[in-house]
Amino acid sequence: MGKISNPILDNPALQENLKTVNQQLGEFSIKVAGEAWNLPLIDTKTKALIAIAVDIANQDHVGDNNPFGLHLDIAFDNGSAAEEIEELLLFLCVYTGFNKAAVGFGALNEYLSQRRA
Repeated sequence: MGKISNPILDNPALQENLKTVNQQLGEFSIKVAGEAWNLPLIDTKTKALIAIAVDIANQDHVGDNNPFGLHLDIAFDNGSAAEEIEELLLFLCVYTGFNKAAVGFGALNEYLSQRRA
């Protein structure tokens, strides 16, 4: 996808996907998340890393319609390296628990395998 400043408002395909879940929820998500990603003081890469951390803490990295893959896309498209994500997961062991981080590593490894394919 390449570096983008707002991964919600600059991504029509994502917007359409959000609306297919539920039209009103999609429109609300686009508006609110779009505004959040537009806030100026934290760069997009850092916001993506924060979102990944929240995904791991909430275990939103498995199952249908999970946001983990999208947040990884945003992080990688904005300059994150796989090693940086791995270090984030190691750091999260302390604050979210080893099991959540371990499942996160599994989801990350699966994502990386699919991305390389």
